[in-house]
Amino acid sequence: MTSTRASTNWGGNLTYRASGLERPASLDALRRAVTSHKQVAALGTRHSFSTIADTGGTHIALDAMPARVEIDSARNIARVPAGLTYAQVAVALDAAGFALANLASLPHISVGGAVQTGTHGSGVRNASLAAAVTGMEIVRADGDTETVTDSGDLDAHRVALGALGIVTSVDLAVQPRYEVAQHVHVRLPWDAAQGHFDAIMGAAYSVSMFTRFLPEAVLSVWTKCRTDEDRALVPLERLGARPADGPVHPVPGGDPLAVTAQGGVPGPWHERLPHFRSSFTPSAGAEIQCEYLLPAERAVEAVEALRAVADLLAPVLYTAEIRRVAGETAWLAPNQGRDSVAFHFTFHRDAARVAEVLPVLDGALSDFSARPHWGKVSAMSGERLRRVYPRLTDFASLAKRVDPTGRFRTPFLRDALGF
Repeated sequence: MTSTRASTNWGGNLTYRASGLERPASLDALRRAVTSHKQVAALGTRHSFSTIADTGGTHIALDAMPARVEIDSARNIARVPAGLTYAQVAVALDAAGFALANLASLPHISVGGAVQTGTHGSGVRNASLAAAVTGMEIVRADGDTETVTDSGDLDAHRVALGALGIVTSVDLAVQPRYEVAQHVHVRLPWDAAQGHFDAIMGAAYSVSMFTRFLPEAVLSVWTKCRTDEDRALVPLERLGARPADGPVHPVPGGDPLAVTAQGGVPGPWHERLPHFRSSFTPSAGAEIQCEYLLPAERAVEAVEALRAVADLLAPVLYTAEIRRVAGETAWLAPNQGRDSVAFHFTFHRDAARVAEVLPVLDGALSDFSARPHWGKVSAMSGERLRRVYPRLTDFASLAKRVDPTGRFRTPFLRDALGF
């Protein structure tokens, strides 16, 4: 087990206050690391932009733990170490003839961190990445290891913000491997985007719109179609868009070499569902991200509300992504209990200016029962979080019971949970 210190998160907007970093290489070493420190927090690939993983205590990373992916082909279940990235897991699954139902935009993120924060991809039939979890192993505050498989307990644990323990492995539902073809269209007029919003979002297995909410048009629409499904695309060209004439990066000016293959060329699921190749730095790099999820049926109203403040967002906004996410039952999933539309904002790494626009976003979406993504920045207080997340109070009671001394309770969690 090694000890050092992680300085900043991936985006560079957050300097961690932790006094040290433990990297246990075995389950016994992990248990000792948990119990030998008064305050600990799991640290994944550091892709959270919020302070959810920040602690004045000790960080524990799982990237030195055993990395074997075990596949039960009879049950279509894969046991995956929580410290692996989705890129690593995808290669192992694909080589064995299996796949996950969905992936996030970035394959660089760790399985444990993505699951615990409710990270998602896109698709009207696709919930968060945590929805694939059928069981997990977790180290509690007293060092004991527990296996969680009951569906009711899983609903509390799948998106648990690190508050209930350190997840060491997860069982993920898998399916036979498949291929995906990705198409990109550009300059879709706003009247067409809003007038046909539901049809466009349901036109492929995974759909994303990229925009700056400025008047002229949606910058691009990305449609990812499974080749094993006979699913007709909405005729985006007849709606006023045109096919991209080459690879398109979602961030204007970004290097198109970093994106996964476009142009309708079929390829393995894990090389098309993410927007970015695992071998490249994704997105803009030096950035700050924010995201809200709200009821799918309010999507067009929310678009109008955001277009009304576009002039305030534009100076600090690289791009925004609009996606659909299916509802699920995990207590703290941002899409819990409702099919949702997600509005994701990639801002320049200018903390002062982003802090000025966050209340603008919060205000624009306040009438839509919007829930912020746990790993992104927002202006929402703990009191408001407990209003928009209906199971957060129940979750706080559970966290107090399984971690009575608050070993895993970071300042972010104290604010969110209310104690």
